[in-house]
Amino acid sequence: MELSKGGPGWAGAGDCRKGEGSRPIHTALSCRMDSFEDRLRQLREAFHTGRTRPAEFRAAQLQGLSRFLRDNKQQLQEALAQDLRKSAFESEVSEIAISQAEVDLALRNLRSWMKDEKVSKNLATQLDSAFIRKEPFGLVLIIVPWNYPLNLTLVPLVGAIAAGNCVVLKPSETSKAIEKILAEVLPRYLDQSCFAVVLGGPQETSKLLEHRFDHIFFTGNAYVGKIVMAAAAKHLTPITLELGGKNPCYVDDDCDPQTVANRVAWFRCFNAGQTCVAPDYILCSQEMQERLVPALQNAITRFYGDNPQTSPSLGRIINQKHFKRLQGLLGCGRVAIGGQSDESDLYIAPTVLVDVQETEPVMQEEIFGPILPMVTVRSLDEAIDFINRREKPLALYAFSKRSQVIKQVLARTSSGGFCGNDGFMHMTLSSLPFGGVGSSGMGRYHGKFSFDTFSNQRACLLRSPRMEKINDLRYPPYSRRNLRVLLVAMEERSCSCTLL
Repeated sequence: MELSKGGPGWAGAGDCRKGEGSRPIHTALSCRMDSFEDRLRQLREAFHTGRTRPAEFRAAQLQGLSRFLRDNKQQLQEALAQDLRKSAFESEVSEIAISQAEVDLALRNLRSWMKDEKVSKNLATQLDSAFIRKEPFGLVLIIVPWNYPLNLTLVPLVGAIAAGNCVVLKPSETSKAIEKILAEVLPRYLDQSCFAVVLGGPQETSKLLEHRFDHIFFTGNAYVGKIVMAAAAKHLTPITLELGGKNPCYVDDDCDPQTVANRVAWFRCFNAGQTCVAPDYILCSQEMQERLVPALQNAITRFYGDNPQTSPSLGRIINQKHFKRLQGLLGCGRVAIGGQSDESDLYIAPTVLVDVQETEPVMQEEIFGPILPMVTVRSLDEAIDFINRREKPLALYAFSKRSQVIKQVLARTSSGGFCGNDGFMHMTLSSLPFGGVGSSGMGRYHGKFSFDTFSNQRACLLRSPRMEKINDLRYPPYSRRNLRVLLVAMEERSCSCTLL
């Protein structure tokens, strides 16, 4: 494929000098290849040399990511503010600090994650060595969305590097300021013979997906996820899909409405609502709705002032296309709070909708904005039935002072993640896997789960070439006696007995 204007541009490719992994590489910021295939072939060749496999190389690349975050913190914050009007607080909490924590965790645990994992054996293999080897897939592709463009680039990249892969990164062209840094600055901190950034929009991504990769990691919406999955299927490429969905939030009658309002309003409006795990609608009784609406108004006013448009803490919608879509959703139900918008500023006010019908557009699509519909139900059972009639969400939330209510919602529903009495705090724990189920995605990452996602769990058994007499049990001519002995020997057990 010719790299003409509008074609893929490779950052850190071509004649750029290869990074050594232990320090930033100061070269031409972006180089272009004569052909798409050449660059992919170079990356594959680098992998097949074994360059990415040693722990020392992986650690050096992770240290490069750490320096990238430290050296360019202010520039990254400015880019996030330019793309999404993110405050320094939100950028630090949800983008930079989380990425740095993932790097630090991988560096601390890299050698233990890489170790062969011994497994239990049966009587027939007591003298042998049985283990799981975590080996890299090879050349992996990471496709990144625009809403958390740094976090959703670096967190999976940490897992891919720690697992020993070569990587092609495809950042979103929508978050242009961050895309520029990822293309021009990030490659200086990595070994450019093993990592590349490809630029472009949907057309370029489609061309990229025509090629074979050893694993594809995609974060985005379900519609594009189906396209990525179909492309991967042509090469039987394993895939991780991190998708979205409509995340329910059940509020029990016994809750303190102000506590619920504080937590829900913050999580719904964080990043201007452009968060895949944000509470997407509230399910509660009519009585709780009447108490919750003024509490939500109080929380929004305390957080963002009487005129949220002037608040430095509230972000903006990414572009006009998404603004227009959200503006259309404001016509659903009845506006109880907010409802204002300003296209010239890409501003949508924190909004609460009541009297919403299940068939309205705001209940049919992921909102991805600071709009919160409320749907009334008569009981917990009705709320659970409502949730279970719909696709399985990426996250599910339940608020109640009674632990048995929280446990009922957890036991009788299914979702990628669950949090009781708060918003998406479960995502702050790298000890918990993050991912969807059904239409909200497949596969898990964060912490060691990222390492496992980008690793082939290779089953290994090393047998002795001696003591062949023992194998007579399995060879013809067969007998009932040998069968009985062999079946006993093949039973898996954790014993220290020795086969004589």
